[in-house]
Amino acid sequence: MEEDLNVTYITFGGHVEVHKYRYLFFMVVLIVYILIICSNGTIVYLIWKHRDLHEPMYIFIAALLLNSVLLSTNIYPKLLIDFLSEQQIISYQACLVQYFMFYTLAASEFLLLAAMSYDRYVSICKPLQYPTIMRKRTINVFLALSWLVPACQVVGLTTLSANQKLCSFTLKVIFCNNSIYKLFCVSSRAVTIFGLFLLVNSVVLPVLFILFTYTRILIICYHSSGEVRRKAAQTCLPHLMVLINYFFLSTYDVITVRLETDFPKLARLIMTLQLVLYNPLFNPIIYGLKMKEIYKHLKKLFCQD
Repeated sequence: MEEDLNVTYITFGGHVEVHKYRYLFFMVVLIVYILIICSNGTIVYLIWKHRDLHEPMYIFIAALLLNSVLLSTNIYPKLLIDFLSEQQIISYQACLVQYFMFYTLAASEFLLLAAMSYDRYVSICKPLQYPTIMRKRTINVFLALSWLVPACQVVGLTTLSANQKLCSFTLKVIFCNNSIYKLFCVSSRAVTIFGLFLLVNSVVLPVLFILFTYTRILIICYHSSGEVRRKAAQTCLPHLMVLINYFFLSTYDVITVRLETDFPKLARLIMTLQLVLYNPLFNPIIYGLKMKEIYKHLKKLFCQD
């Protein structure tokens, strides 16, 4: 392909396998996308509708689930079109937009989890100060920063990537992620440094903050009554499960660009699908089943006489 066309080919993992079963893949991915929208949307709706769920913890959960829907919508519609197309192509400009949205929303997930951990820390470790600290204005600031800060950071990295000269026009992935670096004629030191800064600022620091807050919570719970320990387990365990799950999936995305080319293509496809499939379905299940108040309203919704 000529460079002035500026088009990047997206190649599925395993030409023969995907082409042969593309209609099956289409139906499976379509069903998964519908499940993601319905499962996350149901819990967001319950939190919006019921006043007893209008608390900081549940508002952050709703924001996290909404973020998952946006992340999925950035990937699934284009993926569904590709399954039905003879040639899976995307312009480099559109690829950069998808890249920008993916990493902005992925970083937002960590910041939202950090805000949730701070909320749990104040609730359990400083219960008397909770109403004055976690006010509506504070919640709004946390939500705004969780989306604006990553967007401002990733736009810089995307701009640097947009100015790189391309010598390759084939991506062996199903959507535009950090594998676009393989398209560059030469490795960009500026992109590498900026990417490392973004990784530390958007992933490492929030994770360290979360670990710090939960360590403090565990220390407080160890010296507290059984009721406090039960409260901490009910509200903190789901957050930790989501964090661990998302951290490992994000780690895979960071190292996937370094995977060797002889890595089985179908296996690469399946592993990459886990990144955009497992987490958006995992979150509503965890919060829907493990959070007592949400589960109560879910039960009422689906078990009405």
